[in-house]
Amino acid sequence: MKSTELEEIRVKITELDSNLLELLAQRQQLTNYVAETKIKNQIPVRDHKREEQLLIRLIKQGKKHNLDAHYVTQIFHVILEDSVLNQQAMLAANANPGSTLSVNRVAFLGNKGTYSYLATQKYFSRRSGELIEIGCQSFAEIIKKVETNEADYAVLPIENTSSGSINEVYDQLQHTSLSVVGELTHPIQHTLLVNQETELSKIKTLYAHPQVFAQCSHFLAELGNVEVKPCDSSSAAMIKVAELNSNSVAAIGSEAGGNLYGLHAIKSNLANQKENHSRFFVVAREAVNVPLQVPAKTTLVMSTVQKPGALVDALVVLRDNNINMTKLESRPITGNPWEEMFYIDVEGNVQDGPMQEALEVLQAMARTFKVLGCYPNEEINPTKVAAVSALAD
Repeated sequence: MKSTELEEIRVKITELDSNLLELLAQRQQLTNYVAETKIKNQIPVRDHKREEQLLIRLIKQGKKHNLDAHYVTQIFHVILEDSVLNQQAMLAANANPGSTLSVNRVAFLGNKGTYSYLATQKYFSRRSGELIEIGCQSFAEIIKKVETNEADYAVLPIENTSSGSINEVYDQLQHTSLSVVGELTHPIQHTLLVNQETELSKIKTLYAHPQVFAQCSHFLAELGNVEVKPCDSSSAAMIKVAELNSNSVAAIGSEAGGNLYGLHAIKSNLANQKENHSRFFVVAREAVNVPLQVPAKTTLVMSTVQKPGALVDALVVLRDNNINMTKLESRPITGNPWEEMFYIDVEGNVQDGPMQEALEVLQAMARTFKVLGCYPNEEINPTKVAAVSALAD
């Protein structure tokens, strides 16, 4: 094929891509109108039956154009997820009229380029107002920034699918008056970042956050005789490698973060688990109201009386009220040896009757009890279409 013919085809592809973006923007605007209707009529955000019918119709239409059913499904899962998140954000803003700020000051760990920075960008991209980023060097500093009104929000990593819970953050949440107002799950894609072209065998020193080292322990074992140097954040590791400007040092972090410091990746997918995600809490000084149309989660912390079966009794309360527990984490109580504080995530809204009843019973039977926050559930599970395989045939 001649180069002129290739260029002509590329021009047509570029034009189609532009048209696709315009159509996606129009679709998004229409879903915003849908959200306004749901606000007026108290209609739930998700309608799984409607979503399934939509996907089946699109798969059948795609088949007429020789488009693979799984390809069509993947594309529209992303579109539907974006629609749901935008609608939830609109409903949440309507339920909390005083919470919309012209400027959002957000504290997070490290500087530009950390996973917390990327998560902050992702979460607040759906919120109105200018974003002011406040990088911090510790979780304690992040919390303090919000407590002293130097920041409006904090973004805190709470758990990772590879390395588990981030205990230091749980310990901070024990002693703060801040409320959890949001959550998000962000993919973590660890890469080996260098400042100069080099070979893997020449790297003698690695810089990264301790959590990153834990998530990439298998890769470190394969490297062999390499010195690992913990840093306060991924951005600190990247800055160090950029400053040293040596072909024997490297950092582990995201490729997008490395680009901000002039670093480039020489090896990707370093995590022990290839499906590696981190969950983040967004916290603020004031709690938020979550509309009943929006799927919600509630995080609470409690300690039980010291008697056999006390924790089981508490969990039975959730079961009896048909409340699904999604996480149970225990942490030592400072100053009380052998006693535990339990962090519990459940699916439910504190404004809902069964949840209110369960919380009242739990508070009465617990030694200490506190709701850390009720917030929109932003883990959007894609609607399953059982007929995909059949429709693909």
